[in-house]
Amino acid sequence: METACMLESGQVGVSSVPAGTSTGTHEALELRDINNPRYLGQGVAQAVRNVNSVLGPAVVGMDPTDQVGIDKKLISMDGTENKSKYGANAILSISEVVTKCASMAVNQPLYSWVYSLANKIGINQKIKIPIPLFNMINGGKHGAGNLDFQEFWVVPASNKSFAEGLQIGAEIYQTIGANLARRGAIHSVGQEGGYAPNLFTNTDAFEVFVESIKETKYSLGLDVFLGLDVAANTFYKDGLYTIKDKSSGMDDVAFLEFYKSLFSQFKLAIVEDAFYEDDWDSWKRLTSEMSNDLIVVGDDLLATNLKRVKKAIEEKSCNGAVIKPNQIGTVSETLNVVKAAKDAGWKIVVSHRSGETNDSFIADFAVGIAADYIKSGAPARGERVAKYNRLAAIEQELSQMK
Repeated sequence: METACMLESGQVGVSSVPAGTSTGTHEALELRDINNPRYLGQGVAQAVRNVNSVLGPAVVGMDPTDQVGIDKKLISMDGTENKSKYGANAILSISEVVTKCASMAVNQPLYSWVYSLANKIGINQKIKIPIPLFNMINGGKHGAGNLDFQEFWVVPASNKSFAEGLQIGAEIYQTIGANLARRGAIHSVGQEGGYAPNLFTNTDAFEVFVESIKETKYSLGLDVFLGLDVAANTFYKDGLYTIKDKSSGMDDVAFLEFYKSLFSQFKLAIVEDAFYEDDWDSWKRLTSEMSNDLIVVGDDLLATNLKRVKKAIEEKSCNGAVIKPNQIGTVSETLNVVKAAKDAGWKIVVSHRSGETNDSFIADFAVGIAADYIKSGAPARGERVAKYNRLAAIEQELSQMK
């Protein structure tokens, strides 16, 4: 849904917030008109009414630079743990548009204003452009039931500029498409712009990656690395993880051994949601045994929720956090989660959603908080490319300031 805000100066900010297809149970509630046949129950008319009639009027006249004050007001008005009264989509649309309007009011680029908000709460790292995690092959809920694992990533090396990384990603993406076509595999795209091929196993997707990268001028392990969003929630049932690569379901110990062989074979650098969202013991075991060589990232495990992040820090369940503002519902709460994760020495991955909009807010947000990585999908489709174009523009802008 989209919300606009006008300043006294006449300047107008607009913010469009995304929706998730693969959502964890601990996320804030995205309010949909589930009992209304309009748009088959997927409309947001009630959330829009909440903005126009309740939430919006409550913050009219407030100072847009008072992000914390405005967010606190929105949170207290809703009064629920998961924003279920007025909807996290309604609340976030106001919170984000306020951030945009504040940047206009102080005449700063959005990423610079986000940096100042982050700095106020003790996030002191220098602004930087995050490394893109290109989602080249879509499976799970983002594909077509073709593969179990949800996202297969190509990751440019950290010594590449963003512009170089984008070129690497785009060239490998085109090569993967040609490779799939040559194999006779379906190569239409999934929800996040990556290909959704009809391969036999998840391992086959990595074989396609290795083969495709060899056809380019780039070297695996030098110019690019591989990564994975498993989204294990989607194939976990009754204590077993069931995937096409194995003839029977695996318990958590056997699944960890499968990961070890996968990581050894393909030299994966980063993995997200390797286990079920409440399988805390398995997360701890994975992090304990592999965190020296692997970034273990929580998404459904953490849900951009400060309580769950603090628990994960205590239990040493991961060493990286996916950050999605719409999982928690306000910019201030998102920043607090980022601070806790950074203070623990974790890597930060700012992420889009599968139901994304053309709004490039997360690109500026990722730069402002000095995120390590950004997930914006494949280098394809307008709602994905909008973020990459914005990051490229910011990189040019920053280079001219030196």
